[in-house]
Amino acid sequence: MSARRLYRISFVNQGKVYEIYARSVTQGGLFGFIEVEKLVFGERSTVVLDPAEERIKSEFSGVRRSYIPMHSVLRIDEVEKEGVSKITRAEGGNVAQFPMPVYTPGRNDGGD
Repeated sequence: MSARRLYRISFVNQGKVYEIYARSVTQGGLFGFIEVEKLVFGERSTVVLDPAEERIKSEFSGVRRSYIPMHSVLRIDEVEKEGVSKITRAEGGNVAQFPMPVYTPGRNDGGD
C-alpha cells in the first residue's frame, strides 16, 4: 500500500502568508478556487504548545473543506512529512498576488 499523499499549501490572505498541510487538494467545483480537504495539524504529545500553530489550528477548527482563490495561492508542494502550519506577515517584494481577473469566461474577442 502506498503512503498517503500530503500537500503543503502556501497562500496569501489579508496581508499574511498562510502555510497549511492537507491530504487532498483539487481544482474544486467553484470556478477560480482550489478545494482543500482533510487538513492536517501536528498532534503534540508534549505539554509545550506552539502559539503560532495553535492560532492557525483554532482558525480552521471545524472546517471540513476550504476553498482558496487561485490567485491567492503562492505554491502547492507534495511533501513527505508534515511541518508546522503557520501564519506569517507578507513582507518585502517577493510575495505578490496575480493581477485580477485571471480569466473571464464568456467574454469574446469582439469587445461586445
